[in-house]
Amino acid sequence: MQGGFNQEIEQRLQTGTTTIGLVCKDGVVLATERRATAGSFIANKSTQKLFKLDENLGVTIAGYVGDAQALVRYLRAEIKLYGLRRNGPLTAEGAATLLANILNGNRMFPYLAWLILGGVDSKGGHVFSVDAGGGSIEDRFVSVGSGSTFAYGVLEEGYSREMSTAEGVDLALRGLTVAMKRDSASGDGYLVNVITSKEYRELTEEEIFKRLKALKIPLPPVLP
Repeated sequence: MQGGFNQEIEQRLQTGTTTIGLVCKDGVVLATERRATAGSFIANKSTQKLFKLDENLGVTIAGYVGDAQALVRYLRAEIKLYGLRRNGPLTAEGAATLLANILNGNRMFPYLAWLILGGVDSKGGHVFSVDAGGGSIEDRFVSVGSGSTFAYGVLEEGYSREMSTAEGVDLALRGLTVAMKRDSASGDGYLVNVITSKEYRELTEEEIFKRLKALKIPLPPVLP
């Protein structure tokens, strides 16, 4: 029954995007592109698909934007409450379990979203793929969305457990670029966050452009 439910939800999901999560030796890299689509129509070219949840946790979104944004608000509130009650941060595994339980508990009116939750805790870096049915799978690298098959080709070839977050940023940018070349629902720029035991850092557009130039990747247009 679980497999049938997940398959039905997957068929209903509109995952027109490409998101990536990587575990590196010194932290976690989360990255997405910025295009939002409604069928074949490009609805928005500067969509926020990457969110900070806490100083040690972040999440990428794919699927229905409204459902995904509601989940982000829900997670932020629960994580903040946990920190106040326990006087400490929620672990990455705990946050992934919380998200999976929220999704699994809404089967009658499911959230049509697929997320990558990444974070750093006392056990190191983690990334989890969490689907609309509440399935949570941890891996060293994950890609979700319509462009993920293209991104995985780059990730499989270039990923190493010993890579730094700086190298992980470059690999994520390469994976997103390949996906955007072949997947019409992905495009219009990059969002990249790096999480380490010391900080949560959102890369600026200038930093991303600098890395793209070093990788000899054409720069996306600058939106007004």
